[in-house]
Amino acid sequence: MLPSAPGLHRVRTGISLPTILVRGSSPGPTLLVSAGVHGDEYEGVRAIFETCEALDPASLRGALLAVPIVNYPAHRAISRTHPADGGNLARSFPGRPDGSPSERLAWAFDQSFLALADFYLDLHSGGVRFSMPSMVGFEAADPRGHAAAEAFGAPVIWGHPVIEPGRTISAARARGIPFLYTEARGAGRIHPDDLLMMRRGITNLLRHLHMLPGEPEIPTPPLRLQGIGNTDEGVVATAEGFWMPTVSLLEHVQLGQPLGHIVDDLGLILATPQAPADGLVALRRELPPVSLGDTLILLAAEVKS
Repeated sequence: MLPSAPGLHRVRTGISLPTILVRGSSPGPTLLVSAGVHGDEYEGVRAIFETCEALDPASLRGALLAVPIVNYPAHRAISRTHPADGGNLARSFPGRPDGSPSERLAWAFDQSFLALADFYLDLHSGGVRFSMPSMVGFEAADPRGHAAAEAFGAPVIWGHPVIEPGRTISAARARGIPFLYTEARGAGRIHPDDLLMMRRGITNLLRHLHMLPGEPEIPTPPLRLQGIGNTDEGVVATAEGFWMPTVSLLEHVQLGQPLGHIVDDLGLILATPQAPADGLVALRRELPPVSLGDTLILLAAEVKS
């Protein structure tokens, strides 16, 4: 049972998910915010800590419910995946109570946390292997998510025509809960601009949901993208070697354009991946050693205003 009194509460639940609850002084919605679904993503963890510490419960309607490190075993292992089964928690929802460790963790989060939410925000980044634009994503067909994404204040917003199964946000969708997710530079570091984006975004979302007074702070008009955005379906390595990209994040590329080279241990080119379509670079692998089938590049389309 979560505390009912106003104020900031830190709770260790029976399913070993440390939880922060900021209960407001008057009734209102519950915003659920999570981070650390992938264990090598850190921006959202710190953003949750700092936002909750700075939030004044007296000015809050409803409750901010936060799980800063969902996948604690992966977090301690500095791994994108769960060390017990190699499972990607962001492909394991809604999970099973009698499944693998990743499936059991997904089931526990879905049953004990998503079930309490009126709106859900999942904070992600590129992790150790990838870099991504600082952005917020939403389901294109849901006007609730679209409006919230516009209010979030990220430099890039990405509308998805399809929300594929297995994700935290697909579990939220199954419950009818509107949602957003973020991405950020990643590369195993916390860039101050990304930390600011997430902290400001959580506050903007609280204002958008009328849980805090005031209007959202939107620093600049966003770049708008669209596409499925499945990182498992990007341009992949066709050889094992050392990856040397030649394109930058958000660079416009054309069909057939070389995206970089995979070279051997003498620097001889083994493969030159090419753009499968026109688009913008929305993900780039930063970790140079690659194996056959590793994702290297993901493209998205720009939405013209």
